[in-house]
Amino acid sequence: MSALEHPGIRKVADALPVATAGRIVVLPDAVKTAAAAAEAVGVQVGAIANSLLFAVVRDGVSAPLLVLTSGAHRADTSMIAELVGADAVKRANPEFVREHTGQVIGGVSPVGHPGPIETVVDRALSGYEEIWAAAGHPNAVYPTTFADLVALTGGRVAVVSV
Repeated sequence: MSALEHPGIRKVADALPVATAGRIVVLPDAVKTAAAAAEAVGVQVGAIANSLLFAVVRDGVSAPLLVLTSGAHRADTSMIAELVGADAVKRANPEFVREHTGQVIGGVSPVGHPGPIETVVDRALSGYEEIWAAAGHPNAVYPTTFADLVALTGGRVAVVSV
């Protein structure tokens, strides 16, 4: 089986426009950090769209929240909680991530999940002509634009870090 036939990558490719899906790059090594991904594709770390899944709690009920942030920034959970009206925002554990995205930490893509996930897109990503996101596997990435990322995810654009 080729890497592009991996089920996680295939689900992402199926969720992307054909032109973008055709640009998925499978790297020889896993790129589980923004710095590693930036080095592998030859871009600034800020041009990497980190896909961070959080468990947000509203009125005692936990739900997933995907925050797509620039690799040059750290998401501020108190800012995010205020933004989405949550009582708490907690980093999701690996089981929660897999349950809601169908993907593993280090390879979570903005798309290709089993169902819709509320998404926030870091405004800092808008400063890059091209940004790179994970493609459903720690070895796979794809290039996109800020506008396409927002449109494809239905994400809410916001400042998520100070």
